[in-house]
Amino acid sequence: MRDLRTSFATAGGELTAVDGVSFDVRPGEVFGIVGESGSGKSVTALSILGLLPQPPARIQAEAIVWKDRDLLKLTPRDLRAVRGADIAMIFQDPMTSLNPVLTVGRQIVEMVRAHRKVSRAEATRRAVEMLDLVGIPQPAQRLDEYPHQFSGGMRQRAMIAMALACAPDLLIADEPTTALDVTIQAQVLEVLKRAADVTGSAVMLITHDLGVIAGLADRVAVMYAGQIVEQGSVDEIYYRSRMPYSWGLLESAVRIDGRRLGRLRVIAGHPPSLLRPPSGCRFHPRCLHRDDALCASRVPALIEVGAAHQARCHFASEPGWFSPVERLNEPRERWHARLTAAERRAARLDEVVIAAGGDDLTGQNVAKDEGG
Repeated sequence: MRDLRTSFATAGGELTAVDGVSFDVRPGEVFGIVGESGSGKSVTALSILGLLPQPPARIQAEAIVWKDRDLLKLTPRDLRAVRGADIAMIFQDPMTSLNPVLTVGRQIVEMVRAHRKVSRAEATRRAVEMLDLVGIPQPAQRLDEYPHQFSGGMRQRAMIAMALACAPDLLIADEPTTALDVTIQAQVLEVLKRAADVTGSAVMLITHDLGVIAGLADRVAVMYAGQIVEQGSVDEIYYRSRMPYSWGLLESAVRIDGRRLGRLRVIAGHPPSLLRPPSGCRFHPRCLHRDDALCASRVPALIEVGAAHQARCHFASEPGWFSPVERLNEPRERWHARLTAAERRAARLDEVVIAAGGDDLTGQNVAKDEGG
């Protein structure tokens, strides 16, 4: 995907829900997208498959390429052939996604026969295999039951079975554990991972749960206000993040390994209105590390800060710009030595800029840390 922009016509004007999003999903990997509600995660997924009504939606992109074909240029008939067969989607709420007046088995059989030239008997055998794969007991008997006869966790498993029935190469899971208790969440995620491994599908996992991403994903993109603000491997995002919004998400999560960053913190304020987003960096009104003059006036680019690691922050590549987790993992003496060295380097850079008569902000706001 390159430069996706999805907007909606509203009574208050045009609302840009996704603004310039680009990423790749590699064969066989789990690619996570994480962020607060309203950050554009689900709209991104729905835009890929053209599932938003146009109008009021308007989907634009440089390209959304799937197997050398641009999905934006396909006819509706060709795009329907891709949905379900090549790219399948698990929606947030299975109760509103499954047809309440049709049996679960009939819905899976219909999915198989829509994309594969097989008999009804063969499609039924496939449906039984899929229900068995996702761990539903007595799958042959369960085929004739209706969605309301399934528990919440079983309905979610049935959705996974339906999505995997045609062995898609990409599975988009949009908040697959929403409204499930913790035990059932773990079971559903284990089913999703095992089923993807068996079928060889890549998974695009959308969630707001950092624990889910840590346990399943290979790479992760962090979204805020319709933009990707950081992208990289799970280790880079969790242990070497360079974007204050990522820091806020990590500091608001509970750790169970006995190591603490101090009291749990909340990210101050609220997500911005996408009808009238803030100037400059979209996160700057809520950022504890902002430079008011710079961050409110200049839009930060998504810059490379490491191998396959990108961050959208003016200070992401500055010396001493370390995440809270890095500070936690450093012995206190070594951390203070690194901080002092970074401050000295920044001071020398400022002296060079002043001597040259410039007003570059390089070196400002280096290693701000409320905790010391």
